Amino acid sequence: MNFKIEEAIEILERTPKVLHALLGGLSLNWIDCHEGDGTWSPKEVLAHLIEGENEDWIKRLELCIEHGVNKPFKPFDRFSHLQYVNKKTMEELLNTFSELRYNNILRLNQLITSPKTLELKGRHPDFGTVTVKELLATWVSHDLNHIVQINRTMANRYRDDVGPWIEYLGIYR
Repeated sequence: MNFKIEEAIEILERTPKVLHALLGGLSLNWIDCHEGDGTWSPKEVLAHLIEGENEDWIKRLELCIEHGVNKPFKPFDRFSHLQYVNKKTMEELLNTFSELRYNNILRLNQLITSPKTLELKGRHPDFGTVTVKELLATWVSHDLNHIVQINRTMANRYRDDVGPWIEYLGIYR
């Protein structure tokens, strides 16, 4: 097993900075691009990450600690962000995400009081019993997954423009 809480926090702390550096100040063509029907733009991905900060990670961690497997996690609506994303600017979303993540890391540090906390269990509505460690490893991997998604979506804007170099660009495979 590779999970270490300190290393997990290293990624969780950096995600808002990475997204701000990548997406802040870009033209609408970059932040609103899609890979096709049913896919998310970089702006929509960011709004999805905000929903996770509000409704998923810390709430589920608290349930594990307070109720164990006796109270299942509330199902997470992975599409609820689509109701409001276009009412916010990219800068508003970036700032909201940064603030929420900062506060959630503070709370995470309060909740993880010992290595034993990582072994506590909760109950996912689809997967059944999960551990705090699995939840936190997923939070980190979720961030990294969506950073890759944003980069891939943006790169795909130029897919038809790179000519023969497409053979050397792994992002298009």
